[in-house]
Amino acid sequence: MAGSTHTVTNQVPPLVGYDVFSADRSLTDAVDRHLDPELRDDVLGELAALGRASGSAQVQEWGRQANENPPRLHTHDRYGNRLDEVEFHPAWHRLLGKGASAGLTAAWDRPAGHLRRAAAFLVWTQVEAGNGCPLSMTHAAVPALRTDPDLAAEWEPLLTSMVYDRELRPAHLKAGALFGMGMTEKQGGSDVRANTTSARPLAEDGTYELTGHKWFCSAPMSDGFLVLAQAPGGLTCFLVPRVLGDGTRNVFLIQRLKDKLGNRSNASAEVEFDRTWARRVGEEGRGVRTIIGMVAATRLDCVLGSAGLMRQAVAQAVHHCTYREAFGGKLVDKPLMRNVLADLALESEAATTLALRLAAAYDDGGEQERALLRIAVPAAKYWVTKRCPPVAVEAAECLGGNGYVEESQMPRLVRESPLNSVWEGAGNVQALDVLRALRREPGALDAYLREVGQARGADHRLDAAIKSLLTELADLEGVEGRARRLAERLALVLQGSLLVRFAPPQVADAFCAGRLGGDSGAAFGTLPHTLDLASVVERARPVS
Repeated sequence: MAGSTHTVTNQVPPLVGYDVFSADRSLTDAVDRHLDPELRDDVLGELAALGRASGSAQVQEWGRQANENPPRLHTHDRYGNRLDEVEFHPAWHRLLGKGASAGLTAAWDRPAGHLRRAAAFLVWTQVEAGNGCPLSMTHAAVPALRTDPDLAAEWEPLLTSMVYDRELRPAHLKAGALFGMGMTEKQGGSDVRANTTSARPLAEDGTYELTGHKWFCSAPMSDGFLVLAQAPGGLTCFLVPRVLGDGTRNVFLIQRLKDKLGNRSNASAEVEFDRTWARRVGEEGRGVRTIIGMVAATRLDCVLGSAGLMRQAVAQAVHHCTYREAFGGKLVDKPLMRNVLADLALESEAATTLALRLAAAYDDGGEQERALLRIAVPAAKYWVTKRCPPVAVEAAECLGGNGYVEESQMPRLVRESPLNSVWEGAGNVQALDVLRALRREPGALDAYLREVGQARGADHRLDAAIKSLLTELADLEGVEGRARRLAERLALVLQGSLLVRFAPPQVADAFCAGRLGGDSGAAFGTLPHTLDLASVVERARPVS
C-alpha cells in the first residue's frame, strides 16, 4: 500500500527513438521542393540516416553530456610551460565526428551541397547546438580562402573532409581540419575596422607576425583561424595556423574561456597574439571584403540554427501536449492550447521554409539568386533569430513545471535561443546591412520583388503587405531609425510569399492572418479561432 504513492501516471514519454528529419514535414517538403529529382533518393536517404541518429537515445545522451560538462582551459603544464589547450568531454568529440561525417563542412563541391547541408545542420542543431559553431565556421571559411588559390589548394580539401581529426599537428599530416575565427576586439565589437591587432610583414612574401588581443575567438582548439589585423596597407585578413609546418606550436595564447549564458559545450576564448606567424589572405587593406563571404555563410547558419532550435522546441511542446491530460482530455485537443501550439508551429515552419530557400539560392549560384541573398540573408538573420527566444520560452511553458527542469531539455533550448541573434552581427548590424544592400545594390531589391511577386494575387493579406512594403521603400527619408521595422517587414513578406506558394493552405492562411493581416495579439496563442488550427498542429507533430 505504501508504494502506491509512487505510481507514475499522466507523464509524457521522452521524445527519443524517432527520425528528426523525416518527422519534420516542413523540412522534408522544402528539401523535396528544391532538390534535383535525380538526387532525391540519395539525399533523402542520407538525411533520414542523420535524422534517425539525431533522434536516438544514444546521440541525445551525447548532447546532454557535452552540455553538462563544459570545456576546461589548461594554460600551463605542471612545469609552468605554456600549454594553451582546451579539454573537452568525450561526448563533444563524438558529436563533432558525427557532424563532420554527415557532411556539415562539405557543401561547396557536392551536388545540391548547400541544400543538403542546410537540412542536415537544422537537424543536427536539435541534438546539441554548441558543436555547430566549429562546423559552421569550417564550412564558411572556404569562400574566404578561395581568394588565394594556393591557400585554397592547401586547406580546402581538409576543411571539406568528412573526417574529424582532433589531434593538433601540421595540416599536411591531417585527414581533416576545423577552422575558427577571431575578429572581435574589446574596443571595437562589431566595428571591426577599429581593430588594433597589428600585422608586421616578414621576409617571406605573404607572411606576417601578429600582435594583439582578440576578445572573442570561437573554437580555440581548431586547426586554423581567420583573423583581421592592421597591416601597413590597412585592415587585412590572415590565416593563423594552430601548428606550424615543422610541428611546433604557433604562438596562440588562450587567456580565458568565456562563461556564457548558453552554448556551454563550445569553447569561446580570449586569445593573444605575440609575434604570431600568419599568412595573408587576399590583398592588404581588403580584409573585410575578403572575409565577407565567410560572414554571409555563417549568417545563414544563424538562420538555420535558430530554425532548428525552434523546431525542437515546437516538437517537444506538441509531443508533450499529445500525451498529457488535463481538465478531462488531452492538452492538444483543448482549443486554447491548440491555438498556442499552432502559432508556434507557424513560426517554426516559416523559419524552416525561408532558410531552405536561401540555401537553395546558394546552390543555384546565378546572378539573380546572388542578388536575392544579398538582401534576404541579413533580413532573415535579423528576423528569424529574433523570433527564436519567444518561441523557446512559450514552448517551455507548454510543458508547465516539467519544462522548467533541466531533464526536459527545454532550459537548454531557452538559454541557447538568443545566441544566433548576437553572433555574426546583432540586430542593428543586420538591419543596417539591409539598408546598405538597398542603397548600393539595386539588383538586390529587384530580385526580392521578383521572388515575392510570384505569390501575388493568391492571398489578399499578402498583397496588401507587399503594397505596404513598397510604400515604405518609396520613402527612405530618416530610414535608419526605422531600419528594424523595414528588415522585419521584408522577412515577413518573404516568408508569407513562400508559404502561400508552397505550404498547405491551412498553414498559409493562418500565417497571413496572424503575421500579415494583423488578426492576432502580441502573444502566441492569439490566432483567429476560425482557422483550421488542428491541421497546423498535426503537421507539426513529431511522428515518422
